[in-house]
Amino acid sequence: MKEDIFRNLGATNHSFGERQSEDYYATEPKAAELLLEIMPELNNIWECACGAGHLAKVFDNAGKLYKASDLIDRGYGTTEDFLSHYEHYYNGDIVTNPPYKYAQEFVEHALELIDTGRYVCMFLKVLFLESRSRKELFKQYPPKVIYVSSSRINCAKNGDFKTYISSAIAYAWYVWQKGYTGESIVKWIN
Repeated sequence: MKEDIFRNLGATNHSFGERQSEDYYATEPKAAELLLEIMPELNNIWECACGAGHLAKVFDNAGKLYKASDLIDRGYGTTEDFLSHYEHYYNGDIVTNPPYKYAQEFVEHALELIDTGRYVCMFLKVLFLESRSRKELFKQYPPKVIYVSSSRINCAKNGDFKTYISSAIAYAWYVWQKGYTGESIVKWIN
């Protein structure tokens, strides 16, 4: 019973079956469509954990994509380790669903790479708001807006949306604007 509760909340150490070894859980393209609706100012996007391109293709079709990359070649974008990329500064916005086990590192690294005023948008579990270490992250770099998805958006293991459904987990777009120091605002989408 207790295990079922943790699974339903999305606790990675209580998930059914084996976790995907590289933490590859592709995001339903609807998430990218919603983000572009609420943030049309996004431009020159680097999708740095693109997987098979589920989000990046939406950004590309909208004329907003500059670059798509991933640590693993999944048939889309270039193969590159984002966390080892140290070319300062990237004059664009960084938008992705990072591997959850490295989400905080992705946020911090992306904020190091971009110019002041540019955006880092990460599609993460609502539970990302918890933990002492992330509390320090949020104090140092408060998200400008957190857009909570009011209806569930699916993230599918290995990009297999036909057989893998994870609708028990709530997600949000966490949006940082480099240099922002105000209070975080919570809004709802869809």
